[in-house]
Amino acid sequence: MTWTHGTTTAGVPYSARAATRPEAPIVVGWHLLDPPSTPAAMAAALPLDGLDAHVIYLGLPLSGERAPHPDFEALLTSGIDMVTDFFGPMHEEALAEFPAALAEVRALLGASDASALAVLGGSAGASAATEVFATHAGSHRIVACVLLNPMLQLRPMIDAMAEFLPSPYQWTSAADAVAERMDFVARAPELAAAGGRLLIVEGSDDEPHFIAAVRELERLGVGEVRYVDGVAHPLAALPEDPAAERTEGAKTYDRIAAEWIAEATGA
Repeated sequence: MTWTHGTTTAGVPYSARAATRPEAPIVVGWHLLDPPSTPAAMAAALPLDGLDAHVIYLGLPLSGERAPHPDFEALLTSGIDMVTDFFGPMHEEALAEFPAALAEVRALLGASDASALAVLGGSAGASAATEVFATHAGSHRIVACVLLNPMLQLRPMIDAMAEFLPSPYQWTSAADAVAERMDFVARAPELAAAGGRLLIVEGSDDEPHFIAAVRELERLGVGEVRYVDGVAHPLAALPEDPAAERTEGAKTYDRIAAEWIAEATGA
């Protein structure tokens, strides 16, 4: 399995591998902000072993090579508004970048324009994948969406970060609008109407606010949910090293995602 690492003409970092045939499905994914937190780290932790698909992992805006600060701790203490200046723009820019990045890397891989398309993401990357699924399922023929330890609601996550911020986050009307946009429990009818299949894989040791949102979507009957015992939020270990042994959680998530995507896309 050979991965190519590069940057699109619009400046989007990516890691990608080609399938054995042009008409194989395409999987477009976004990484976590916790490890694995780059396209290359995502490719190493979740290579989708055994799945004959064109796989494209895209870098989230404002992270990795495009991060405004050297690390997340520096970001937290910088005074930046975490909602309106970070998570909101990251979310919207990832959505805006998707069509052109997909077209460019798909051409580089030699993938067919008619290939079935799936999207995948972890944590903040899952929020991006969910937005792309809700927005582009029809226009881009997205038949499947896989969310790993997903950030389905921004507000409870920001409130839970209070102990790490210089002062508790003060919600404004602008921040409220971003949180509403990124509340996929409230937007559950959109996900149900997207037309594709949805899988959520959630770790039993994840943060309570992540699990609560997943359980609410499950209660609403949106998508299929699988819980994995003993897995916390990150899916790779620090310090991030693509050559390091994968965590058992990542191996389990990779197997579940690869098998489910193969079935959902007819790979």
